[in-house]
Amino acid sequence: MYHYMIGQVSDILFNAIVLEVNGIGYYIYTPNPYAFEINKQYQIYLYQQIKEDEHLLFGFKTVEEKELFLRLIGVKGLGPKMALPILATGSISGIVDAIERENILYLKKFPKIGEKLARQIILDLKGKLQISNDETTPDNNYDELCEVLKGLGYKEKDYKNILNKINMDQSIEQQVKQALKLLLK
Repeated sequence: MYHYMIGQVSDILFNAIVLEVNGIGYYIYTPNPYAFEINKQYQIYLYQQIKEDEHLLFGFKTVEEKELFLRLIGVKGLGPKMALPILATGSISGIVDAIERENILYLKKFPKIGEKLARQIILDLKGKLQISNDETTPDNNYDELCEVLKGLGYKEKDYKNILNKINMDQSIEQQVKQALKLLLK
């Protein structure tokens, strides 16, 4: 089992990077390959998956990202190739916050995550992840609420005036309900 590798990125692909270490190029699946630069040296934290017909490496820029990945793949029905897009499209603190607040809408925005799997993630991980306080602020709730309202088809000019009337300490589901009530008046 590998913990990390230090090497130079020699190629960037749509879902992976090639990390050259001592003349050997390792094909490493990563959440966001475009976060790396070619010909630059990195320390990549690794998870190795060994199956009957394949050996895969998954790489992460930080230990926290790797730890969240390991927790996610521990959820029934969620494998490594489904966990990568979650990490690619969401911040670590945003994902942890959504799990802690049971925000199913946030989790369902990730590819291949339906309501059943979102509920399973919450069931398996709620209370077991540490929340980093640096990013979980009311501003994130505000941004998330705006994103949900945009997704529901509302224009910013329509909901901009009601946002200051919404209690941002509630779950995102409660915030959306309150916003919809105000918008329908």
